[in-house]
Amino acid sequence: MPDTALVRRARKVDRTLAETYPDAGCELDFTTPFELLVVTVLSAQTTDRRVNGVSPALFAAYPDATAMAAGDRERIEAIVQPTGFFRAKTESLLKLAQALVERFDGEVPARLEDLVTLPGVGRKTANVVLGNAFGIPGLTVDTHFGRLVRRLGWTEETDPVKTEMAIMALFPRRDWTMLSHHLIWHGRRVCHARKPACGACPVARWCPAYGEGPTDPEVAARLVKTEGRA
Repeated sequence: MPDTALVRRARKVDRTLAETYPDAGCELDFTTPFELLVVTVLSAQTTDRRVNGVSPALFAAYPDATAMAAGDRERIEAIVQPTGFFRAKTESLLKLAQALVERFDGEVPARLEDLVTLPGVGRKTANVVLGNAFGIPGLTVDTHFGRLVRRLGWTEETDPVKTEMAIMALFPRRDWTMLSHHLIWHGRRVCHARKPACGACPVARWCPAYGEGPTDPEVAARLVKTEGRA
């Protein structure tokens, strides 16, 4: 069982971040579970903004798994090229769509156990889809999430799965998806990897890493990003 004081502190942080970022949510544009699955795969090693820039053309040409499974490789590569690693990503999308058609009748499954069997889909991607497309709570342990929970002293784990399990123990299941959004938004806007804006941080009082970045409010304020897609 986690320490009671740690649980209380962690939940105070989440409540404060919820107040700070009332509009927090998935920053990838999508309208269906299939679209979310695809854009999450494309978001690896690039920005949400770049993915959102190519997704309208991609889904106009390939609106579902059946269409994408039969898609033209060169055409898909040309569309997703701005996201980087476009050949590898195209290969992943083709295999993913084919697996959906062959094993799930072209539909995205709503179970973690099924999602992680798909090519290119790990727990992080599966939890993004479950939480945001199906309303099934899950923790999205990306680089921002992992960095912040360690800075906040919630866990020392560096392995994503062990991190996920450690944080699950601190929060009720219903909070997991929004907790992920709160931490990711904060990581993109304030708690940066190299120079966190400590002097402008709304949860500084509960952070054992306070001081890793500038504590002067004016200096810190200049580091704050107003939006996180860039």
